[in-house]
Amino acid sequence: MSSLTTGLKGRAELGVALLLGAAGALVLWDAIGLVTPYSKSDPVGPKTVPYIVGALLIICAVLLAINVLRGGKGEAEGGEDVELGHPADWKTVLPLAGAFVLNILLIDWAGWVISGTVLFWGSVLALGSRHYVRDGIISVALSLLTFYGFYLGLGIALPAGLLEGVL
Repeated sequence: MSSLTTGLKGRAELGVALLLGAAGALVLWDAIGLVTPYSKSDPVGPKTVPYIVGALLIICAVLLAINVLRGGKGEAEGGEDVELGHPADWKTVLPLAGAFVLNILLIDWAGWVISGTVLFWGSVLALGSRHYVRDGIISVALSLLTFYGFYLGLGIALPAGLLEGVL
């Protein structure tokens, strides 16, 4: 084993720092490509927030890397509700991940209300609920509330998909 890998052994936090730095660089790269007209009424413009977020991500990455290289390390989870000796519960994690992936695959074609219902219902099913009808009704209600909440409250139109013209 080389001296570099020996010196970095047990410093998995460097991977987190690398991920933060990469995310910050990606945000900055994307912000550079934004094309917006100048407005005297809004001199700050929409590019400002992505620049700030990207810069803060990179600053956090550098500070974390410095901390780890100086000997700092994350503290293990110590809550009484966490069993550190037990492996991951894949019977919960995989169906939950599947609900998220299915949402991503359905949202453009089927629309938010249908894909959101699948996401919410699949999530509660994966987490152990067995009240299928009640959970389905609540999932539809949550999807409709978020659909209209985004549209009426924020002015953001989520995709209607198959329900175009109905919603």
